[in-house]
Amino acid sequence: MRKGEITKVSGPLVVAKGMTGSKMYDVVRVSEERLVGEIVGLAGDLASIQVYEDTSGIGPGEPVFMTDEPLFVELGPGLIESIFDGIQRPLDIIKESSGDYITRGIEVPALERNKKWHFKPLVKAGTEVGPGDILGQVQETSLVVHKILVPPGAGGKIRDIKEGEFLVTDVICALENNKQKHDLTMMHRWPVRIPRDYRERLAPSLTLSTGQRVIDTFFPIAKGGTACCPGPFGSGKTVIQHQLAKWADAEIIVYIGCGERGNEMTDVLLEFPELKDPRSGEPLMKRTVLIANTSNMPVAAREASVYTGITIAEYFRDMGYSVAVMADSTSRWAEAMREISGRLEEMPGEEGYPAYLAARVSSFYERAGRVKTLGRPEREGALSVVGAVSPPGGDLSDPVVQATLRVVKVFWSLEDKLAYQRHFPAISWLNSYSLYLDDVADDMNKMTAKGFTELSREAMKLLEQEAELQEIVRLIGVDALSPEDRLILEGARSIREDFLHQNAFHEIDTYASLKKQYEMLSVCMFNYNMAREALKRGAAFDDIVKMDIRNKIARMKYLEESKLDAIVALKDQLSKEFDHLIKQETGVGEAGKRGTGETAKTGDLEKRSEK
Repeated sequence: MRKGEITKVSGPLVVAKGMTGSKMYDVVRVSEERLVGEIVGLAGDLASIQVYEDTSGIGPGEPVFMTDEPLFVELGPGLIESIFDGIQRPLDIIKESSGDYITRGIEVPALERNKKWHFKPLVKAGTEVGPGDILGQVQETSLVVHKILVPPGAGGKIRDIKEGEFLVTDVICALENNKQKHDLTMMHRWPVRIPRDYRERLAPSLTLSTGQRVIDTFFPIAKGGTACCPGPFGSGKTVIQHQLAKWADAEIIVYIGCGERGNEMTDVLLEFPELKDPRSGEPLMKRTVLIANTSNMPVAAREASVYTGITIAEYFRDMGYSVAVMADSTSRWAEAMREISGRLEEMPGEEGYPAYLAARVSSFYERAGRVKTLGRPEREGALSVVGAVSPPGGDLSDPVVQATLRVVKVFWSLEDKLAYQRHFPAISWLNSYSLYLDDVADDMNKMTAKGFTELSREAMKLLEQEAELQEIVRLIGVDALSPEDRLILEGARSIREDFLHQNAFHEIDTYASLKKQYEMLSVCMFNYNMAREALKRGAAFDDIVKMDIRNKIARMKYLEESKLDAIVALKDQLSKEFDHLIKQETGVGEAGKRGTGETAKTGDLEKRSEK
């Protein structure tokens, strides 16, 4: 193995000489402890290496071993339910062998080498296969059937393929191509910085339902889409990420804890095995891959963790699955880039971040998409990416936020003001947006009822009217408003409190299907429209807001999915109660005075009633 020599150590950055022949992003082993590093700069025979482990005690004169290979991940059975660090070392296996702390330079294969999997072939000997073709399958967990693919660059006629119990390193298939023989195992390796190939990119026309009402109804994300949720400390970014990981309509979840606090990853590890998948009733962990690269782990490894996660997600996408990646948070990755860039003495960009920050961020998000995959049989896969961003003080002009917003199509703006009011999810309905609204409208209407998107637009209009009226209320008080305007405030309050507010820790309210969301919003808007009509016909505003049925509307979020009929029935009850109220009010001449806030005559009320 070729060797270089360390000349300088500066935190996670090591400079070595005698590195002629090395390439950018080659993996090297630093010092006799064989720490994992990656070449990030070359000048003559000098190489700048970012080390993914603690460099304490390493000094000039020590060797650097060259591997002449880029950073790879191992892809095969055993990924699901695993917990990896940023460079795909299995933390659960390391804990068994080394205890609670990761020993420097430890080398453990990502996929367990001693576990046997039952491989079932789906093609026969004599079949011509190419890259991406499905050779067979392994039942990896009760929720995931792991498709064994022909690796990129391989192909030919199958000479031999067999069923049985195999290790991931055992030969399961022998190919022959121009009299050259090629043995295939159940695993292969792929460089993390290179996106995996696909046949064709498809339009983002399918909804990725998340079970979160503010997201699905107002700011939906498409399957294969990209979203970011920036917000200050304490506004609920991590809870949003956890909720999406738990309930998003994706078959595989890859959760990247990129530099966040360790106790947040602990919450995931403790919760996921206990939580049940709403579609199958099985533990959510049985379709999840976790990459735990917390804030107390080496800073430089945050970059590797982001690429490791997206590469594993692309692998499952190539099998034809819908995959969702949660990156929490990309700000920590950007801070790691800033530190390495500073130590490399590169020309800084805005706020000290490297000038290539936007290019790196966009190259990560652009690996998302809904695609037709390579290989036979023909299949579609989707890779959706949701990144949390943690700007200092919640400042949305932060370079990381701006670089992210330039490339993603959905913006969920988290506000501390809403969080302090105990309104969760604290997603601002006035600042957020989704550029997928028109793309997924047909799909959402198909899954719920015709007119769902139109209903959501009406509700958003009401919330915008409320924001305008709040300015007046702050100046002159709510009593100065006309009953019609006060009713707008009341209708918007119902949407905010009865619909948008959602308790992530309530066993029923934590998740709402699209059908339940439609029925709930429909009741809120029906209530507002009936109230507006009653006001026109002479009912008093005070009597409208004191109706008993308001309590049932407030509690409808706690009804189970199987009891949607009870939500639908609220419309009939509303109709009856408003009819009763109008008859009661219009029978009394003075009701018009209270209902309209002006000295209307009984005759005028009767005319309005006839109309």
